[in-house]
Amino acid sequence: MRFGILLDHQYAPGDDLGRRLGETVEYVQHVRDLGYDSVFGIHHYLSSLRTPQPLPLLSRLVDHSGTMQLGTGILILPLGHPVHWAEEIATIDQMSGGRFVLGIGSGYRDVEFASFGIDRRTRVSRMNEALAVMQRLWTGETVHHEGRHFALDGVRCSVLPVQRPHPPVWVGANGPTGIARIARQGLPWLAPSNVRRNWAVGNLADYRQQRRAAGFGEAGAVFPIHRDLCVADSAEAAFAVAGDAVRRSYGEYVQYGMDFFESQWDAIKEKALFFGSPDDIAAKIRDFADAGYNHFVFRAQWLGLPIERSVEIVERFAREVMPRFRP
Repeated sequence: MRFGILLDHQYAPGDDLGRRLGETVEYVQHVRDLGYDSVFGIHHYLSSLRTPQPLPLLSRLVDHSGTMQLGTGILILPLGHPVHWAEEIATIDQMSGGRFVLGIGSGYRDVEFASFGIDRRTRVSRMNEALAVMQRLWTGETVHHEGRHFALDGVRCSVLPVQRPHPPVWVGANGPTGIARIARQGLPWLAPSNVRRNWAVGNLADYRQQRRAAGFGEAGAVFPIHRDLCVADSAEAAFAVAGDAVRRSYGEYVQYGMDFFESQWDAIKEKALFFGSPDDIAAKIRDFADAGYNHFVFRAQWLGLPIERSVEIVERFAREVMPRFRP
């Protein structure tokens, strides 16, 4: 069982980014010393919140993260060119000594695709083609490619990743079609944080069945999931600490067409969040682990929540919950 942290590096307009990024470095150092296994950044352009880009941020964190895996959760692959992504990611993998995890997704915000001049309807095919080209570039061989979206005429990647054949690739998806596609590729599906327990468990069962049917075994397989985490004396105490902040963060998504975060908030609050006592959280982890999940990536930061509260959450989890799942 592995436990990671998702950095919520999204800040209110006018916030002091220099101070916030300094807090992030200290937060990651603390998470490292508490024994967490991984740390991930998020990716958006032109956001309503001030959102530093993940690859430069993760590069800064390389020397502060110990042996933890560093990754994107997720990188919006269709918004970039595979040559750019391949060399940037290989560089970070080299800098980290082979600790990078490439989490990718197809994206959803209209403003991002429109501003890049990309037809949003092509995002899945662009993501799949970009990844396939990147994987070829990472072999170090000369690549000729003539595809729907990209063309390369006999080029070679100048920087190769430490991890061979390439860094692990996790793929996010929020629907059965995307999940089935990931299963057929034999790639880990990164389950989202905001879905209810039965959806997460049921779709993982379908994914694993489809993955096996495609001929992929499960030895050493990774089954990751994002969850929002607040550990306190009780569920009521956890919501008193972070309830307003987590709802404020989810409320930002409504302007991007995700109005269900408003209309279905009570159900999300009760069935998707890992908020509660140490015993409550341990029971939720056991339930999801019994379904097959084995890498939990927790967000303990939300809009407006003081960093001190986030530190208290990750400390209490490490002290009172994590040892129950470690030998």
